[in-house]
Amino acid sequence: MPPPPAAVDPRSGYCAATRTFHSLRAPLTLPLPPPDRPLSFPAFAFCYLPSPLPSRPALIDAGTGKTVPFPAFVSQFRALAAALRARLHVSAGDVAFVLAPPGVHIPVLYYALMAVGAVVSPVNPALSAGEISSLVALSNPSVVFAVRSTAANLPPGLDTVLLDSPGFLSFLQEPNDDGGMVPWTDLVIQQSDPAVILYSSGTTGRAKAVVLTHRNLIASAAPLGFVAAEVVMLTVPIFHVYGFVFCLRAVLAAQTLVLHTARKFNARAVVAAVGRFRVTRLALAPPSLLAIVQAAEEDNSVIAQTATLQAVNCGGSSIAPEFIRRFSHKFSHVCLLQGYGLTETTAGFCRAFGEESARIGSVGRLSYGAEAKIVHPETGVALPPGMPGEIWVRGPFVMKGYLGDKDSTSAILDREGWLRTGDLCYIDKDGFVFVVDRLKELIKYKGYQVPPAELENLLQTHPDIDEAAVVPYPDDQAGELPIAFVVRCSGSNLQEAQIKDFVAKQVVYYKRIHHVYLVDSIPKNAAGKILRKDLVRLALHQISSKL
Repeated sequence: MPPPPAAVDPRSGYCAATRTFHSLRAPLTLPLPPPDRPLSFPAFAFCYLPSPLPSRPALIDAGTGKTVPFPAFVSQFRALAAALRARLHVSAGDVAFVLAPPGVHIPVLYYALMAVGAVVSPVNPALSAGEISSLVALSNPSVVFAVRSTAANLPPGLDTVLLDSPGFLSFLQEPNDDGGMVPWTDLVIQQSDPAVILYSSGTTGRAKAVVLTHRNLIASAAPLGFVAAEVVMLTVPIFHVYGFVFCLRAVLAAQTLVLHTARKFNARAVVAAVGRFRVTRLALAPPSLLAIVQAAEEDNSVIAQTATLQAVNCGGSSIAPEFIRRFSHKFSHVCLLQGYGLTETTAGFCRAFGEESARIGSVGRLSYGAEAKIVHPETGVALPPGMPGEIWVRGPFVMKGYLGDKDSTSAILDREGWLRTGDLCYIDKDGFVFVVDRLKELIKYKGYQVPPAELENLLQTHPDIDEAAVVPYPDDQAGELPIAFVVRCSGSNLQEAQIKDFVAKQVVYYKRIHHVYLVDSIPKNAAGKILRKDLVRLALHQISSKL
């Protein structure tokens, strides 16, 4: 039971009696249905599509310019859903592994699979055969959807459908004469049924299969804050929770979704697409944001191409305040909106809207329906506003659990529904959430805790530094030493001693950088998170080589 309104601070959302933070957001534009009502996410989404359907594009391929208008999208969805059951014999509960690059058929496939009760399991098409085999073993799919170029990396013996084959394309055009939105009536899908399996990044350990329900998707997609007239360009991967949920939301809001289908992100090509398709909202990962800022700093014509752009959503990993300032300097007409969430929370449960973006360093406020605790990592005591600790979260967006892994599920999700995020955060007196760092990534120097993100943000304020990553290096006396990997700006001659001195003048002694590697790039995963394990291995190899 939520506490009475009088017990909740109207400024921070904190209830001193329960030591819990509550969302102060207004009720949802699209109210959540009763949780015990049978309902799939596609059925929920299509309830809100206008009638008659708008003639504007639902989907656009940014590379080819190919469009799928809303009437064609709905027609393809209905035809494909019918073919999945009648031709491919896909049944409720079947896991469908999707190993394909982004394209205009993928959102149709996602919707059709969920509509027949199948569990969508999208995967990064760039993974190696070994990595793909591990994920197949985790999810045990009944059917795989791939393209010719990715099918070669699949383990043998799987029932595979090629999305670039004439057979699949014919499924999108099957005649369907019943005139209804959904060509079947016998399916009963509960909101608590699994809808999607996504894979945790595995940056701090082995990948886990995260099971999200139809209810999770409904709760995450409903608080849109967007308008139907928007043209949304998606440059984040649609196999990742960030892109996956954005992909679903666009259809729900009857927006035009522009898909970035190139294999590699190219800032100038993306900006040109923004101008060509009159994009109003752009969804980015932090490395892509940096690339666009760099392009604008090199060529002012980049800014002119973004005249229609109103907002940029950036999530997946933290953004240095210095990057935000650089972006705002060049794109003063664009609102940069951050969010925070996990695969386990069906993407963001914190978001910034409108003027909230001016609170630099914050990832916004708790979304409607979200509760949070800030828990001391050692004592387990829930803390008041302004105090840092591990953020625990509860709400209808929290995952069902890890597939086939009860131990890992119980370690992160308790019986009361609280999810331990593993992130060190604090919530200020105005209810804004600030992410300090991953608890597991804190560097332990002689008993002191050193947050790598703090040092990374500081390094990125140096005018000659474009990117930086800080990781621990083992030391017999100190335990761990902070070391840095730095990407210098083009033409810079900045040296290690200067970088170490720059940091030393601004931090307490135990946060000083002990070694600097000057590199061309920082390794990251598809969501833009730094692959710290790779950097630690690199440092160990380089230092041992010198010895």
